[in-house]
Order: sequence, then C-alpha cells, then structure tokens
Amino acid sequence: MKISVSSYSFSKYMAEGKLTQFSCIAVAKELGFDAIEFVDIIPHDGSTEVEYAKKLRKECERLEMPISNFTFGADLLYPASGDREQEIERVKTKIDLAEILGAKSVRHDATGGFPCGKRGFRGFNDILPELAESCRKITEYAASKGIKTMVENHGFFSQDSERVEKLVNTVAHENFGLLCDMGNFLCADENPAIAFGRVAPYAFYAHAKDFFVKDGNGFDPGEGFFRSRNGNYLRGAIIGHGDVPIRHCLYALKNAGYDGTIAIEFEGMEDNMDGLRIGLANLRKMVEDVYGK
Repeated sequence: MKISVSSYSFSKYMAEGKLTQFSCIAVAKELGFDAIEFVDIIPHDGSTEVEYAKKLRKECERLEMPISNFTFGADLLYPASGDREQEIERVKTKIDLAEILGAKSVRHDATGGFPCGKRGFRGFNDILPELAESCRKITEYAASKGIKTMVENHGFFSQDSERVEKLVNTVAHENFGLLCDMGNFLCADENPAIAFGRVAPYAFYAHAKDFFVKDGNGFDPGEGFFRSRNGNYLRGAIIGHGDVPIRHCLYALKNAGYDGTIAIEFEGMEDNMDGLRIGLANLRKMVEDVYGK
C-alpha cells in the first residue's frame, strides 16, 4: 500500500514562504512518502494554473513521485456565482487541470449547505436529486479523460456517513466514489470507527487524519481548537497521537477490499516536518500491522 501526503499538510510552511507547492515535492520525497496529492494549483512564480500544473507534473516525474490525487473546492448547490451550471463548467476546468497534472482521480466538494445565516426548507434528502445530477455530469466528463471523481465526508452539511453513502448510490456511476477521511466524521460528531465501516466499500481514496477531541460541554481549550457541528472541541494532531481510531478505520478499508493509496492530511499545531515525519512512521506501522505488509 502506498502512503501519500497532501500538499495541505505543508500549509504553515507555504504560508510562511518556506515552501511552495513545487518545492513540497522534493520535501515529500525526502520524508519518505510514496506520492503526493495537490490541493488546488497555487502558482508561486506568476505562472498560470495550466503552466504551473505542467511544471508540477514535470518535477514529479523527475523525482519519481506519482501524483495520487488532485483536490479542489466546489459548491454544487449554492455556488458563489449563483449559477449551478456555471459551477459545473468551472469544475470541469479543474478536471482539465487534473489531466495536465497526470492525476487519475480528483476530489471536489459537494456542498457546504445553506449560506451562512439563511434557513433552507430542504434537508439533505430534498436536495439529493439535483446534487447527484451535478456530480453525475462531472464524473461523466471526467470518465472521458480516464479520471475518477469523488466527494469527501467534508463540510458539515454533506459530511455524515449516511449522507455521502446516499449521494454515491444516487449518482450510481462506476466512475464516482468517495474520498474517505478518517478524521472528518468527528466534525459531524460521528464515531469514525462506525462511519468508516459504512463508507469503506465506496472508497476510491483515503485520508489519514488525527484529531484531539474534547467534550463541548467542558472548558474551552482555546487556541488551536475548532468546534464540531454539535459543539465538541477538535484540534489537529500527529497521526497516532490523537483520538481518531485509525487502526479501526484501516480494518474497515481492508475488510472492504481497499488496497489503494492512503494520504496523510496533517493540520496540527506542531511543526509541519515533525508532524509528517512522526505521523508517517506511525501510519506505516499501523498499515503493516493491519494489512500485513
């Protein structure tokens, strides 16, 4: 099994100007990762996204670092443009970037739900048909390019395991599946061990992520923590240091027959390099223990 790293895991270093998406490739290789996942295209040199995607691909090929996935944002229900068809076309341009990168899979968001401060009179089941229609149009386009598409348990509104399972089964296209994130179910106050058992059969790709969890009824731990949908406190952690049942999630993936790539998505307060170095060592041990390889 290959272990990749999301470029998002280097966010602090990139924000401080210590790294760029381009230089992350060599660093990921040095840390011992088997591949790299890019979150959007972030040119540091004035290049266009197309030009930069070509540069990233060339550098990955030079260093023999496969691109395991391409991830980007979207809202197929309440897009910023206000036009759903326009948002679908925008997502298709991101599929084109994935093709330039050489990525064989992409993750786009489904929706963040109702705009902040507004109440909608439609629950998830009510919006499911139009959400599925949009995802189907996108995956049909991507399939013509040999690229699989996924949504993730991400964004509160479309985060629960039952909801993302319903979406996959409503789209009902062999090219469409899930990016299953081990930590994100906690954002919707769901037990990851139980949730992963439900969604693992639909996994095209997986994220290993860890969180510290504190009861929302207790003292506010302050800086570094954010709140789940129901008010619990979460903080990113090094893989193996937090409360996410990662081994349990790995067993769910194994039982579902998953043998693809797992990418670390680190968002803890620790130094990016320390967090990834320690997390990679811990994840490799857990994968070896669960998968026996």
